[in-house]
Amino acid sequence: MSLDVQLIRKVYLSYDEGKTYIEKEEELYWSNITHNLNKMAAKADIYQALWRPEEINSTKAKNIMKLLEKGLKNLKSRPEYFEQFNSSNGWGLYENFVPFVENYLKACKEFPNADIYVCR
Repeated sequence: MSLDVQLIRKVYLSYDEGKTYIEKEEELYWSNITHNLNKMAAKADIYQALWRPEEINSTKAKNIMKLLEKGLKNLKSRPEYFEQFNSSNGWGLYENFVPFVENYLKACKEFPNADIYVCR
């Protein structure tokens, strides 16, 4: 099982010189990571930002940027601590989680008004 995160924006298209519009969703970012990292995310205080943003009323990328920044700083400052939460089967490692968070944060900064969608 995995967590899929997406940043989406709505695009309005008109094919008749602005008389009517069609709403379309455009995917700006997508990534996934194993659920085996949820405990590590919880210890870094970013579980809700990643897995359940709707529970903290965070539907836009800009709403989770500070949480991700703080969690990433925490992850990077104490690798030995977080490595103890590596999955014993090798599916869910600190060394994979940090780049996942970095890339997601970068996308959030690039598209702050994008809608967050998660599939867990």
